[in-house]
Amino acid sequence: MPPASISSPALPIVASVAPFAGETTAWLVDIWGVIHNGVTPFQDACAACARYREAGGLVVLVSNSPRPHDSVIAQLDGIGVPRTTYDAVVTSGDVARTLVTKLAGRPVLHIGPERDLGVFAGLDIARVAPEEAEAIVCTGLFNDEHESPDDYTEILSACLPRGLPMICANPDIMVERGGRMIYCAGAVARAYEGAGGEVAYAGKPYLPIYDLAFETLEGLKPGASDKSRLLAIGDGVATDIAGAAAAGLRSVFVASGVHVKGGLEEVVTELFPVGSPRPVAAMAKLAW
Repeated sequence: MPPASISSPALPIVASVAPFAGETTAWLVDIWGVIHNGVTPFQDACAACARYREAGGLVVLVSNSPRPHDSVIAQLDGIGVPRTTYDAVVTSGDVARTLVTKLAGRPVLHIGPERDLGVFAGLDIARVAPEEAEAIVCTGLFNDEHESPDDYTEILSACLPRGLPMICANPDIMVERGGRMIYCAGAVARAYEGAGGEVAYAGKPYLPIYDLAFETLEGLKPGASDKSRLLAIGDGVATDIAGAAAAGLRSVFVASGVHVKGGLEEVVTELFPVGSPRPVAAMAKLAW
């Protein structure tokens, strides 16, 4: 089996994921940018996962969404992603809830939209103004359609002198939504960390979300978390590919607007220089 990080200068570009099916028992598949674009499902990707499952493979969708998995499943249903695409969903929001639980009884500044409030559901946490907060939970931007991290300079500057720790529920910097690029919680967290703030990240590329994915696989089928038989599939260089390498997994890179604006062949060498965490192959899209 090829190792999780490849040093060869030649990175194969393939049109089909099928050759990996026979040598794996489970796939850990990113959602946004691989399964859908936030608005429309990618039918070829959904069909590839469904076909792999029909052949006996397991598919766990692993997302940096700041919302718990049940909320993400509802979103997938709403977009039109078939349930035949996956066996289970694991999210950054699931991991973030374990961190947020430790803030029980404390006043918290929530940076993010109302749709992300599931991360606080059932927890004894008061959401307050910046001047009253003892910690920050960042799930995204209040209005990611129009805002950038620069819009949060004043809020973050007010929190820094007081040493407020931040939990970032989505380490992604940007994602593609319906053909447009939007900022995520990771962009705000990076700005805070860059200014000297303390940030704890949930989600890829950090190991806790992979540990949860392995636990989920074991619940589906004992022994299914054998790393030598797993494949991670994603479009994020610093999240999906680097995270898979850190977790000891092979990976396949799927091109998306996050990194690839032109032809895949033109940018793949730049994205994955020798010595960096590299996938075993790259694809223009996930397809069987």
